[in-house]
Amino acid sequence: MMKTIKPLILFLTVLLGLNMCTNSNEKTFDICVYGESASGVIAAIQASRLGKDVILISKNRHVGGLATSGLTATDMNRNDMVGGIAKEFYQRIYSYYQDSTVWKNQNRDEFFSKSIKRTYRGKNDDRKMQWVYESNVAEKIMLDMLDEAGVNIWFNERLQLTNGVQKRKTKINSIQMESGKTVKAKVFIDASYEGDLMANANVSYTVGRESNTTYNETFNGYRINFKDGTDLSTIDPYIVEGDKNSGLLPYIDSEIPLKQGEADHRVQAYCYRMTLTDDPENRIKIQEPKNYNPLWYEVLVRRIQQNPELTLQNIITLTPMPNRKTDTNHLDFFGASYDYAEADYNKRKEIEQMHKDYALGMLWLLEHDPRIPEHIRSEMSDWGLPKDEFADTENFPNHIYVREARRMIGEYVMVEKNVAKENREVAENPIGVGSYALDCHYVSKVIDEEGKLRYEGTIFKPTTPYQISYYSLTPKRNECSNLLVPVCLSASHVAFSSIRMEPVYMVLGQSAAVAASLAIDEKSAVQEIPYDRLAAKLLELKQIIKPGNTKPH
Repeated sequence: MMKTIKPLILFLTVLLGLNMCTNSNEKTFDICVYGESASGVIAAIQASRLGKDVILISKNRHVGGLATSGLTATDMNRNDMVGGIAKEFYQRIYSYYQDSTVWKNQNRDEFFSKSIKRTYRGKNDDRKMQWVYESNVAEKIMLDMLDEAGVNIWFNERLQLTNGVQKRKTKINSIQMESGKTVKAKVFIDASYEGDLMANANVSYTVGRESNTTYNETFNGYRINFKDGTDLSTIDPYIVEGDKNSGLLPYIDSEIPLKQGEADHRVQAYCYRMTLTDDPENRIKIQEPKNYNPLWYEVLVRRIQQNPELTLQNIITLTPMPNRKTDTNHLDFFGASYDYAEADYNKRKEIEQMHKDYALGMLWLLEHDPRIPEHIRSEMSDWGLPKDEFADTENFPNHIYVREARRMIGEYVMVEKNVAKENREVAENPIGVGSYALDCHYVSKVIDEEGKLRYEGTIFKPTTPYQISYYSLTPKRNECSNLLVPVCLSASHVAFSSIRMEPVYMVLGQSAAVAASLAIDEKSAVQEIPYDRLAAKLLELKQIIKPGNTKPH
């Protein structure tokens, strides 16, 4: 008898041990926020403040996404339309820079006199908000806010892209990381820039540009910019000028069987929003990247040679940030980002490395290439990478600027008529306000029907504050009932070009967290929570959900 019992006990012991080992990798929370973007950070803070057990999952070692990785000249043209925790964050930035000891190499007044034109004044003293800052400062503030709220954070974890989302009917039960860790939650929030959780939950989405006819729009689809932006029509597009047999320069599309306004898969150009400094004590000189390819910049070089009066600021945008740093924009790598949204992690890493090489290579060229006028090379020589930023990524931003990736097709699609000034159709059930111009960077370089080189895809059209519908954050009811998407939300390419600003992402992240908490309390699908209760709670939390009568300052 004992011989039979002992093996049984041993079997049960081993089985229990295996179960304990398996369960140690499985965690249960009320709300899982996937994505370390600023939207994800604010969502996690809000959900935790509402008493929910929250996990925030970051794919790297950081939080804040672009808002803490170089994009520090915040696109906030109407600070009076930003409320809730987003406003609190910018107030903490304001408070930090009130301390004279944090100004290491310039004073506060000197800085704001330089930055006033580029950043909508950069601060509002009445509201005690400041939206220009250093990346490391913003990340420290976000980490403090997360810690104060008691948010659990997993760093260096990524969703397993094959069978990483487990659903039962319309409900996500759990998601699995590449490491083997599994998260169970009542509600999930996909706050990533790529929309991986949304896509792997089999929620409808699109990548690229719709046709103008899809939503009765005017700015969507393929758009050669005959009048807007930089004119490239006099620049020879061939590797050897005048020799068509030498082939087109890299990333110029020659055969596009499209007419103006037709749909395609292309997305606006990505870049890195680099931080530079001209402080010799804090500066690391930029070196020629190992993968430097001069042909990537040949169109730029030829443009400069035709227009030698151009300044550095005409080529890249050096927006002043505190302590003699910059937010450096317009290092856009046209045509290199089309595959990013749908790529696996290895392919994305390749694309990110290409964009890094492109950015460093362009800056190196502007300082060293003898074909560049001396006045540009001389000005560029003042700038370098800051020693006190991005220490764990070679003083280079840790996040590529994903201006646009997947976009959900949800219960409500925000479209051009919801965001444009003229003939606006107001989106119902608002949970936040957008106000920035319709703003799409160039998408590609193309050869038009006359054989001329053109930029293609840009949109820039100012608007006035508009409402963003709650149901643009929810998937279709029959697809997923416990997921909210505040970044890759349901919007056309045109509407998204305005909504896609970091302060708006933050606002939508907070609203998503309140909705998720309400769905848990109500034991209902996210699409079925009572909107009046959601709106009342958002207003109680000082969220701005409708354009008001306040004036911009």
